Amino acid sequence: MKIINITKTTILSIGLMAFVGCQESLDEINVNPNQPEQVPTSGLINSATKELMDATRNDFESGRMTLPWVQYSAQVAYTEEDRFQFRETSSAAIYNNLYRVAVDYQSIIKLNTNPATMTQASAYGNNNNQIAVSRIMLSYIFSILADTFGSVPYYSYGNSDPDFQALNLATYPQPKYASQDKIYSDILKELKESSNQLVLSDNKFDGDPIYNGNMTKWKKFANSLRLRIANRLKVALPEAQSHITDAISSGVMTSNNDNAVLVYAASNPQLASPMYTAMFVNSRTDFKITDTMVKALKGEKGGFGLDPRLYKYAAPVFKVDADDNYILDNSGNKQQNFVTPSLGSFTYTPSKRLDNYIGLPYGLTRQMVAVQNASGASNWSNNVIKPNFGEVLMEYAEVEFLLSEINGWDDNHYKNGVKASMERWGVPTSDINSFVNALPVANQANVLNQKYLALFMQPQEAYAEYRRTGYPNFLLKPGETNNLLIPTTAGATTYVFTPISPAGSTLTEMPARITYPVTLRQYNPNGYNSGVANLGTGGDKLTTKLIWDKN
Repeated sequence: MKIINITKTTILSIGLMAFVGCQESLDEINVNPNQPEQVPTSGLINSATKELMDATRNDFESGRMTLPWVQYSAQVAYTEEDRFQFRETSSAAIYNNLYRVAVDYQSIIKLNTNPATMTQASAYGNNNNQIAVSRIMLSYIFSILADTFGSVPYYSYGNSDPDFQALNLATYPQPKYASQDKIYSDILKELKESSNQLVLSDNKFDGDPIYNGNMTKWKKFANSLRLRIANRLKVALPEAQSHITDAISSGVMTSNNDNAVLVYAASNPQLASPMYTAMFVNSRTDFKITDTMVKALKGEKGGFGLDPRLYKYAAPVFKVDADDNYILDNSGNKQQNFVTPSLGSFTYTPSKRLDNYIGLPYGLTRQMVAVQNASGASNWSNNVIKPNFGEVLMEYAEVEFLLSEINGWDDNHYKNGVKASMERWGVPTSDINSFVNALPVANQANVLNQKYLALFMQPQEAYAEYRRTGYPNFLLKPGETNNLLIPTTAGATTYVFTPISPAGSTLTEMPARITYPVTLRQYNPNGYNSGVANLGTGGDKLTTKLIWDKN
């Protein structure tokens, strides 16, 4: 949603001077009540936040890129994308949509700082709180842009650095690309300042879809997000360590009640969650949970034993009765009684039969997946495929894993992170206690592998963490062999994961970044060239590592 300024009709001809007396009524007629002169800030934050999560968690920008790359999902069709080929349209969409949404948050700031509009804007919440919340959300957006592309055009509320030229097309129609170190340094500064700017005693921001105006929770989110980013940058920015310390002392998330989550509307299919929309509105039913995830949750990878989140993340393949027995057809066959998502009623009887959970092998060719009987692989669960799914920006479990890492792989924070994740997904308390009590001792591998499992359906963060750390250490890697569900027509029972490399490079691992949209070379050649130069010797390639990628 954008601020729309309506220019009222004026009398331009001297010959119409007789109508001057009717000017006021003409002005009223020429104002469209369905296009107000200013969109309320309550409407802007609501729509902008939804558009943000739609843009980062939908079936294209997410489902065809980061979700499969981190092996939370595998595709039944378009399997080339699982093998690191990506559509140019996906790259362009996430780039353009994030900047479009950023303009909305910038508009909230302008309405709350402009003397002509700030009084009117204050009807929806304290001016400082609206500004601070918008700064937090802009920091979140630009962290995704920088984590995805590297050097990008950047906007800052509190820094007039001449390299920060984004969101000001009137002055900078072809903005510079700021360097990564400048962007991340300013994001950390913005998060610190916005946290301090919040007026905690004034819990009002009409339309706030995340915390309903609770400024104490916004402060915890700002500090937690700063902790995430500072921890990522601790090997690249000298000031990152001081931000880690300050963010913790300033107050981070302390329970699942602090989670930053956008819960979609259950009653309106047009406002439903991105993946529900993809499957039931756009008929994109070609996403399955991977065998990587299923095997990890079954305890076959990672070394954690059976994880009760299996039943929360994945749906059973076949229908069962109340006693968990397979429902058979007239021929005594279960094969036709698949659990299949259906619009508005993806329901099934829960099953704890381990053989009823089968992940789709990741990274198959189209020819291979065609004979795998994808119907015989698990869908995401109905905890995921539902209209009111809550898309997570950041959660308490992640904070605990961060604190474990920062404190030398602390065991207590590690277990708190696992417990928090399970509680959020509704795992029974007895199952949580049994699993947590049996956890292997905290170390780098165990903490980061569990962090990956907790970040399920948060693909951008999982993608960044894998590049930073190399964990989880059980993802299927290029050149490795995996088992097929069904032998090929030639009798093969295994396959080798073979990535698709773009022209001019050879991919031996997951892409280190996403290349810039090709249109930038035409519409902003100087800016594009500055971005490429800022990336260093690798240039605009999938293999060029970002400044924090030391893995």
